[in-house]
Amino acid sequence: MLTLTLAGAQGTPAARPAATPVPEAALNRVGAVRVVRPGLTVPGTPRELNASITIRYGPARPRAVLLLMPGYLGGAGSFDRLARQIVALDGAVAVWAVDRRSNLLEPQAELARATPADLSRIVQRGLPARPPGSVAFMQDWGLDVALRDWRVAVQEARTLTPNVFLGGHSMGGSLSGLYAAYDFAGQPGAADVRGLVMLDGVPGLLADRPLTPQQYQQGGLNVLGPLAGLNRLAGRPYVDSLVFGPSLASRAAAQARLAALAPDALAPAGGLTPFPATNLAAGLLQLERRYALLPFLTLQTGRPTNAIEAPSFTALALGGQDSHWLIGPQDRSRPVGWQADPAAPTDALDFVRRFWTPLSDYSEWYFPNRLPLDLAAARLNTRGTPFEQRLRVWHTAEVTTPILGIAAQHGVVTEDGFRAYAAGTRARLTTHTLAGASHLDIVAARGDQVVRWILAWMAPLRR
Repeated sequence: MLTLTLAGAQGTPAARPAATPVPEAALNRVGAVRVVRPGLTVPGTPRELNASITIRYGPARPRAVLLLMPGYLGGAGSFDRLARQIVALDGAVAVWAVDRRSNLLEPQAELARATPADLSRIVQRGLPARPPGSVAFMQDWGLDVALRDWRVAVQEARTLTPNVFLGGHSMGGSLSGLYAAYDFAGQPGAADVRGLVMLDGVPGLLADRPLTPQQYQQGGLNVLGPLAGLNRLAGRPYVDSLVFGPSLASRAAAQARLAALAPDALAPAGGLTPFPATNLAAGLLQLERRYALLPFLTLQTGRPTNAIEAPSFTALALGGQDSHWLIGPQDRSRPVGWQADPAAPTDALDFVRRFWTPLSDYSEWYFPNRLPLDLAAARLNTRGTPFEQRLRVWHTAEVTTPILGIAAQHGVVTEDGFRAYAAGTRARLTTHTLAGASHLDIVAARGDQVVRWILAWMAPLRR
């Protein structure tokens, strides 16, 4: 059972998102390239999948690099707008958004060459998922692999500049803190970086209760629900459920592409909505805060038109606030449409246009079940636990790396949550709360407040 508690406005008074976004022309001028390097060699994994992947925005010879890790089920594409905003406002900073090695399993070429008719078919049926047995090697893709792949990029960035910063959104924020505390052959990861940027995510976010060695082997529960234990990972190597899996991820990407191409056209019948809807409505209803099933996968862009709705008791039970579901159109001769709200944190069309690009996708289609299992076991520190040698999160009390924690007002972390984590370290903590924002708005918002907080915090730490 999901038991995430949505954050309220606590701590530092929340600031309103900036009213004027960075001009679109400036964002479009930011150069970006996808770079794949050899990552950690994992026995049993095909050599081409032992990879460290980054989407690199900005200068090739930067004065500072910020490496950003996406959250649970997320891909590097989730940072596209934020990364471009940062570079547009400070051309000396490069942003390297991380794709975990799982993203290499996605047949992105099929989406890249798809016609509108092809995209419609993908929305309806999805792209075939790889059979679990064909990717059983994913059972080894846990915390150690994710952090060591990330470190390949960190070490390359350090050859360009000493000003390397690490950060992430949601689970990526958790991984940032665990990277700093991780033992890399006797050296804590904190020694690699100038500071940590945690965007509505903090270590311990996916570890609400201790995990026993038996649960680690056989399976247990945490804030996300059931966890597959080590003994079951070969048969369940990746997340595949009613709300997310490779086929659903391909359908969402195809629907986002249709929404970007023809927002007001009729979405494919039998697609993501059980009733007639426009492409834009079909692409946003699954994530809009008022209608999303999972409260940690939400943003705010506008509202549906020509719609009948009712309270969603399922979403409310899962932690949602004022959650509703759509029954269908009021006027059955017309589809449910979408009315963008210029005062909402995120721009509707901008979001669907960035959801899929030739460089990156918003999602990680084949998300390894081993990673949340390891996060549940590691929690904040494995010293003195049964997982001390397997998951080497050892140096929490010694972390002195400055931390910037930014919470979303309607997200999953509060400023008090950042303070509770930092109290177990010797790090200097700076916190902010983005007013009116949901969990995904913090990286997708049209305004530049989050970016200005990041750049202002980084400036005195650069040498």
